[in-house]
Amino acid sequence: MIYTFNGYIPVVHETAFVHPQATVTGNVIIGRQVYIGPGAAIRGDWGQIIIEDNCNVQENCTLHMFPGTTVRLREMAHIGHGAIIHGATIGRNALIGMNAVVMDRVEIGDESIVGALSFIRADEVIPPRSLVVGNPHKIIRQVSDDMLAWKTEGTQIYMRLPGECHATLQPCEPLRELPADRPAQAAGYATWAESKNQAAAE
Repeated sequence: MIYTFNGYIPVVHETAFVHPQATVTGNVIIGRQVYIGPGAAIRGDWGQIIIEDNCNVQENCTLHMFPGTTVRLREMAHIGHGAIIHGATIGRNALIGMNAVVMDRVEIGDESIVGALSFIRADEVIPPRSLVVGNPHKIIRQVSDDMLAWKTEGTQIYMRLPGECHATLQPCEPLRELPADRPAQAAGYATWAESKNQAAAE
């Protein structure tokens, strides 16, 4: 659902996909091939929200701010299920893990990874390619080339999702029985732990 607020109408590129059960309000700008999942609340009522090209904001995320603030997700930012971004800037090709909270005026550096359930206090500046975990957060090391490649591959899957949703997603009635010929879905992408184990075995 997309709402005008106080004269501001959201701007959504035609290649982006905003799920009908997401809510986008006011001064919001959404770029190319962006995916916005169901239950996401993107509230540009008190300030601006800019979601650059190829980002994804997954199910039940919240993007909001104190009055007069701009929230910015730079290109290929990846916001995991249930995360909260409040008045922060997320760097290019960074990942915010599931149910993490990133507070006001935080700057997450490019290519950083913030672990699930982490809490980033207000006014923190996270350097590029930092691996961040914990509540309160700690920077535990630099993101390796292998980890960054894994993250980028996952984001590229989400970059394809808007087109797939535009082409195939539609309301339907459920089946009452499982068809015998229902095809299996391809794996195609492994967890970070599985990726490390596979690389070690090769």
